[in-house]
Amino acid sequence: MADTAQQRLWNVNYCKVMAANFSLFFAFYVLTPLLPLYLSEHFGATKDIIGLVLSGYTITALLFRPFSGYFVDSFPRKAVLMVCFGAFSIFFAGYLAASSLLLFTIVRTLHGGPFGALTVANSTVAIDVLPSSRRTEGIGYYGLSNNLAMAIAPTVGIFIYKLTQSFELLFWIALVVACAGWLVDGSVELKEKEIVKNKSKLSLDRFFLLRGWLLGANMVAFGFSFGVLSNYLAIYGKEVLGITGGTGTYFMLCSIGLILSRLQGGKALREGRLTHNAGEGMVISLIGYTLFIIVPTIVSLTTNFGGSGFFTLHSSLFTTIGYYGSALLIGLGNGHMWPAFQNMTINVASNNQRGTANSTILISWDIGMGLGILLGGIIAEHLGYNAAFWTVAIVNMAGVLLFFLRTRAFFLERNLNANVR
Repeated sequence: MADTAQQRLWNVNYCKVMAANFSLFFAFYVLTPLLPLYLSEHFGATKDIIGLVLSGYTITALLFRPFSGYFVDSFPRKAVLMVCFGAFSIFFAGYLAASSLLLFTIVRTLHGGPFGALTVANSTVAIDVLPSSRRTEGIGYYGLSNNLAMAIAPTVGIFIYKLTQSFELLFWIALVVACAGWLVDGSVELKEKEIVKNKSKLSLDRFFLLRGWLLGANMVAFGFSFGVLSNYLAIYGKEVLGITGGTGTYFMLCSIGLILSRLQGGKALREGRLTHNAGEGMVISLIGYTLFIIVPTIVSLTTNFGGSGFFTLHSSLFTTIGYYGSALLIGLGNGHMWPAFQNMTINVASNNQRGTANSTILISWDIGMGLGILLGGIIAEHLGYNAAFWTVAIVNMAGVLLFFLRTRAFFLERNLNANVR
């Protein structure tokens, strides 16, 4: 009986960490799709300025990731977790106080620091409270809390904004939800682990997992794609596709795909077929990104050349199908790909480098997201949103090719766990 309890996946502490993770990402996603509109309407920011302001958050998160991995591995994890979550929550009050674009930029940029550290700390604690025999599966399910937040938060945020036209209320909601997550994490019971001081002299490998560098490099391409999509979706849908109010539905469909993929891919994760899940997921995502941009392009071309066929007459229907269909595919693909990459990174690391492994994969995602937000805004300003999203499809395809040509073999050569492949 005791052994059964120890091997239980859905133990109380694991559920609490997942609930806190939901709160963290709800607070994040309730604002994400609306911040470009806020900057544009409230401060009159141009597209490239919006890209610069929003990319600061990701860049700061990126700078904090390596150090957070080191601190999580070198100091009591519960203490690190609570400090990071507290700082993350408090910064939402800064949005309420920011009265100019400069002040908002400073607050938003600094906010990325505790966010970067918190996501590493919380995911590492989730690994700690999982039984070792259920760890690979548990890491996959852990992402469901992100996905549920991603499904609900943008829809809630957009609904509240349409109802009240108040960004201030949204900032208050984010603040309250984040504080609730901090309280939940505070109730997690974590076994004390011996902290070994001065295990080795400081080196780059204490901050970034060099054994997993190509896995990280590959993840940059996928982070880039989602960075452009998540931050410029609302404006692209409104200005280019003529779809107003569809952003919340898009994120919900994307999250439904993510949730379905975690449930569908659970068996493959239990069996340790990581490269299978990763490969399947990235191909599905590539189809989604391609569908997202190619359908409006075809509709535009047929309309411009005076087409009068069935496709032209029903152009809005095809655009809508391509738009929302891509959300389901991108979600389904990312839901397979992300936990597989996270597990692969953890499985090329030693046990005392779990925090570093987690920070490495998140660093790589942040680099991609930051580049996507920054370059997406610049490309959109000078060449238009169509060019920005064609860039997304090309970069995503490059990431898929890199995985099948080199990254898969790279992982198998360095894998330390005989039970996964």
